[in-house]
Amino acid sequence: MPGTVISAPEVTHISRHGLWLLLGDEELMLPFEQFPWFRQASVEQISQVEAPTPEHLYWPALDIDLAVASIRHPEAFPLIAK
Repeated sequence: MPGTVISAPEVTHISRHGLWLLLGDEELMLPFEQFPWFRQASVEQISQVEAPTPEHLYWPALDIDLAVASIRHPEAFPLIAK
């Protein structure tokens, strides 16, 4: 029986196109085109990611909250703040 994933989320790569996030055993890509809030952020700000719940991520230095579902299925969340 698999156990509960307890590892913290980890940013594994940042490029000019976006960032990659390791969440348990799943790697998620956040393209800057769909997640523009990260485009001008520093590596330190992007790297400080927390998971208050298994389906919620928070970047305190940027005051960004994202549902994991919005990363997995961004087409279901069409609104992007400017």
